[in-house]
Amino acid sequence: MDYNETYFDDLKTVSKCIPNYELLRNRVLFITGASGLIGSAVADLLLYINQTQKLNTKIVLLGRDIQKIEKRFSYWKANQDFYVYFYDATKKIEINEPVDYVIHAASNADPRKIGEKPVETMKSNILGTKEWLEYLKKQGRGRLLYVSSSEVYGNKMENKPFCEDYYGMVDILNPRASYPSSKRAAETLCVAFEKEYGVDSVIVRPGHIYGPTMTENDSRASSQFPRDIIAGRNIIMKSKGDQKRSYCYCLDCASAIVTVLLNGKTSNAYNISNPNSIVTIREMAESFANAGNKKIIFELPTESEKANFNMMINSSLTSYKLEKLGWKACFDIKLGAKHTLEVLS
Repeated sequence: MDYNETYFDDLKTVSKCIPNYELLRNRVLFITGASGLIGSAVADLLLYINQTQKLNTKIVLLGRDIQKIEKRFSYWKANQDFYVYFYDATKKIEINEPVDYVIHAASNADPRKIGEKPVETMKSNILGTKEWLEYLKKQGRGRLLYVSSSEVYGNKMENKPFCEDYYGMVDILNPRASYPSSKRAAETLCVAFEKEYGVDSVIVRPGHIYGPTMTENDSRASSQFPRDIIAGRNIIMKSKGDQKRSYCYCLDCASAIVTVLLNGKTSNAYNISNPNSIVTIREMAESFANAGNKKIIFELPTESEKANFNMMINSSLTSYKLEKLGWKACFDIKLGAKHTLEVLS
């Protein structure tokens, strides 16, 4: 990914959509999963705000590969300090310092890896979240923002977007359910810790996030589409692509996360969805194909590919609750696809 003019313009644009960012002044903030698709977008946005608004926020980036994180965010080192700590969501936390905000974005969200490592997927989601809740309980203050997923909603028959209080069916005997089932359990753990111990937490449920912060090994369709275009290939689709999704540009997602962190109500969950980007997978592919002047080619999926597919037919989300906090999306699907290619090219 290139820190070019397009990306900085996008950071500037979304930073204006965050109410009360002054609450970050002189605070300590941890971001787990800092090198991931969502975590790195959040980190870039907070580093940008910290630099331009001179908030004196101590930003700590956590992940399993310290060198990877330092390389990914090396641009910011010239103008401000940030800290990098080792962190593995399947192990006990080895950090011992006060923190005001924890954005817990560490999770195995790659469909291929979920299919290969369902046990590790569940351990990182449930045990990793428990560790941070215990951390805040022990220090007696601080707020956790848990990055959950729209997959917690499961499947339903109605062809309507999910609101935050409606849940469908998840086939718990399907190993692919390791992801939505453990995300559900982690959410319940958050509200249980608030009920029993008074630990402050909020939850976000991102839809399908895409953009230039995608990782090299991300096998999700919305990451493969721009990867194909950048490589000069036509887009390959392994299904008809008629599943409806709530897509959201990574920096719109980042501004939504910071908005909920600072303004969300304790023990509440908030969908992250752009109302102007609720489209089918095929329409998403067409946006990238048109932006990159390429074609869409359909191929039959392998059995292993089919086993890793998201089980939800319609995972579109409402955004009313999030927008009531003062947030708005800035990038529709066409503009988001265009800017993704511009930053990655």
